[in-house]
Formats: sequence, C-alpha cells, structure tokens
Amino acid sequence: MSEKFTCAIKHIRFDENYLPANSTRLTTNFANLARGEFRQENLRNTLRMINNRFNSLAHFDNPKADRYSLEIDIISAELDVEGNGQTFPFIEMLKSTIIDHKTNERFEGMIGNSFSSYVRDYDFSVVLPSLGCKTNEKPEDFGDLHGKLYQFFVNSDVFKAEFAKQPVICLSVSTSKTYYRTANIHPVLGVEYTNDEYSRTDEYFAKMGLIVRYFMPAHAVAPLAFYFSGDLLQDYTDIELISAISTMETFQKIYRPEIYNANSNAGQVYQPSLEYPDYSLTRIVYDRVERGQLAVKQGKWTEENFIKPYHDVLQRWAARFSRNNQVA
Repeated sequence: MSEKFTCAIKHIRFDENYLPANSTRLTTNFANLARGEFRQENLRNTLRMINNRFNSLAHFDNPKADRYSLEIDIISAELDVEGNGQTFPFIEMLKSTIIDHKTNERFEGMIGNSFSSYVRDYDFSVVLPSLGCKTNEKPEDFGDLHGKLYQFFVNSDVFKAEFAKQPVICLSVSTSKTYYRTANIHPVLGVEYTNDEYSRTDEYFAKMGLIVRYFMPAHAVAPLAFYFSGDLLQDYTDIELISAISTMETFQKIYRPEIYNANSNAGQVYQPSLEYPDYSLTRIVYDRVERGQLAVKQGKWTEENFIKPYHDVLQRWAARFSRNNQVA
C-alpha cells in the first residue's frame, strides 16, 4: 500500500427532515437527535432553540427578536488513503448561513461548531481503556495521528476552496477541571474564564493545531470552550461568533443540562459537574447512555476498518508529515 491522501467534502442540510447518512457517527449530536419516534419534533425544537438564542444575542435593530434565522449544513469530509476511490468518513462539522429577514441578505456563519471524528472515538473509547488510563492519563503520542489528519484536511486545497476561514470548534468545559472568572468581558463572547491546566481534551485539540479560550456569553449559565487557530477575537465577525454560540449552546443544553441548563450561574470559581441536581430539562429527547455505548462500538469499527488495514500507510504518512509539516 502507498499513501495518496485525497479529501472530498459533502454537504447535508440539517433541518427537520434530516436523516443521518450511513457514514455518520450516531453519537454525533445532530445525528443522535434525528432518530426514534420523536426525531422530527426533536429537530424542529432544536432549530427553534438555535434561532431564538441567535436573536437574543443579535438584538440590535431586532425589537421582536425574529429578524434572523440560521441554515445549518453538515460538512462531511471523506479521506481516500490510497487514491483508489475507497473513502473513510473522517470528520463532520457544522457550517451555518445567517438569513437576515429584514434585508433579505445571507451571511456566512461559522464553520466548525460541532466536531465529530471516528478516529477520536477510537482514541478515547478504545486506546485509553485498553491502556487502563485514568482521568487525564494518556500515552505521550495520544492524538498524534488524529491531529495530523485534521491539519492535513483544514489546510488542503479542497477545504480552502470551500471555506474562507479556519474552523472554530465549540465544546463543553471539562468536568475534571476548575475554571476561574477573569475581568475580561467580550461584547459577544461574554465573560472570559481561565483554568490552571489543560484537560485531556484541550491537549488532544492542541495536537490539531488548536488553542482554547473559555467564555460565558450573556444569559448563559456556564462557559463554553472555544477551540481555534489564529485569533478568535480578530479573525471572526460578531455575527459569526453569535452563530457558533447559538448553535453549540443549544446542543449543550440538550446533552449536558446539568451544566448548561442549570438553574444557577457559574461563579467566580467554577467546577462543572454532571452530578449537579438543580437543572432544567429541554423538551428534546435523547439517550445519553446509548450515546456512550455507541462511542465504543464506533471506535472499534474504526480500528477494524481504518487503523488496522492502513496501519503501515498511516505510520509512514504521519512520519513524513512530522518532518515537513506537510506531505510531499
């Protein structure tokens, strides 16, 4: 086998009629909602929550809080390792388009937002348990291959032809770390928090070339973790940042209500916890236990269908990438 890595991008609209493709990770937050008896109601309510949150943040010249809505596309990247047309579903992210119903204009929203990766499932749900790693323990090379594959994709001609800016990924803060409120307040992102040390997820994303900052937007109850390359505050417009907040805060309220739909705000010193009892549930149904079980199944599927069959090819490619920061 020789490596001839190529990428391809597919777009799937995330709306109330969305059905996950066969290649989509079922643990992905948007795919998880689109299953079962209440799938269409789930999707409709999720989109309504996103639009309402967007309008609450984009309140200028918006007295009825109904000026804007978002169109959301799932961006699915496929990797062809040998150049023979056989592809592996590598990464899924979300891309939003902002519709201004007052002016009938359309604006680019954020690329990134959610982040889905089969290889990440493999790393966290297969590699770490097999080594008996405890919370925040990991091998030294943990995430090396995934980080290089991500950087290869976002710096590829295929990605740059579609997107003018690099992704911003927005996730939950870690329940294993403590966060401290600072005096920094951004007009859109809100109050900045910091912590004393990176979480295992923070370090994993660092290998993807991403740094992290934590902000709690207006009317939120907990900070979000924003992963980005470049300058988060200078490289993106306010409306792009609002699109990321409204999309990902909605998903976090659904999946981690103990943190993001809590009935009290994060304080000066904040320790996120999924054991916190004082929170409200959304009207959206999902099975968090099943989601955790699927992560293990999908990690093992990745091992059998990507890591093992392409092991030597991936090792050679990663070594070359490491030396030159690109594959010649």
